[in-house]
Amino acid sequence: MTSAVDSSVCVSREAGALGAIVTGVDLAARVDDATFEAIHDAFVANLVICIRGQAHIRPEDQLEFAARWGEISVHPYVPSIDGYPGVMRVSDPTPVTTTWHADTTHLAAPPALTLLLARQIPAYGGDTMFANQYLAYERLSPGLRATLDRLRAVHKGTELAKEAGLEREAVTAVHPVVRTHPESGKRSLFVNGNYTSHFDGWTVEESAPLLALLYAEGSRPEYTWRHRWQPGDLVIWDNRCTQHAVIADVSAGERVLHRVTIAGDVPV
Repeated sequence: MTSAVDSSVCVSREAGALGAIVTGVDLAARVDDATFEAIHDAFVANLVICIRGQAHIRPEDQLEFAARWGEISVHPYVPSIDGYPGVMRVSDPTPVTTTWHADTTHLAAPPALTLLLARQIPAYGGDTMFANQYLAYERLSPGLRATLDRLRAVHKGTELAKEAGLEREAVTAVHPVVRTHPESGKRSLFVNGNYTSHFDGWTVEESAPLLALLYAEGSRPEYTWRHRWQPGDLVIWDNRCTQHAVIADVSAGERVLHRVTIAGDVPV
C-alpha cells in the first residue's frame, strides 16, 4: 500500500510485519521539519524504512541527517572512514553480519537506530533481512512470556573486540530479555545470536536450549522483510525492536555501504 504523508513524501509498505520504501526526499538538500516529521512517522509505523535515491549524498550529508535522530555513536572497536567519525564502512558479509542480530547489544546502552547507505551494490545478491521483535514476543505463549519477563541476559562483544585489545568488562552488559521501547511503550524480545552469551544466573549450557528457541522465534518468516538493495538506498532500522541479517550470496568486494548509528538508552 502506498500513501502520501505530505505533499512530496510517499511511503510504500513492503511486507506484513515491517518495512517500507520512502520516496520524494532529497537528503542533500535541507530536510525541513515537516518532511522530517513525515519520515519519522513512517519509521515509527514500519520499524524499518528505505529512503530511495540518495546515491549523490556525501558522508557529511549522511551525518547531518543522522544527527536529526539523536547523538551519533562511534563504534567502540571498528574504525570510521577517514575524516568522518561515526561513518563506518560495511562491505563483504561476515559471520557477524549473516547471523540474526541487533547492533552492538554488548554495550550498556546499545544504539537506538542505524542508518545504512548503499554506495556499491551488485546486480543481485547481498539482500538484508529484517525481523519484527515485537511480534516475536507478543506471539509467544502467556506462560513463556511471564518467564522471560523475569529474566536478564549477558551480552558480550565478538572476537573483534578482543582483537582490538578491549577489556572484557568494556564490552559486556546485562540486559532484560524483554525490553520496553522508550517511545512506543511496547515490549519486544532482546536477545540475539551474535552477542547474547547466557541468561544471568544460568550457565551457558542451561541457557542454550531456550536461547535457541528464542532465536528461531525471532526470525520466523512471517515476522520478516527482505530488502533488495539499490545504489543510493538509505535504510534506517530501529535497533531496539528489530533484528537483521545479511544474505551471504555475493563475492568479495561487490558490496559497499556506509553505516551511522544513533546512541540509545539503557534497556529496561
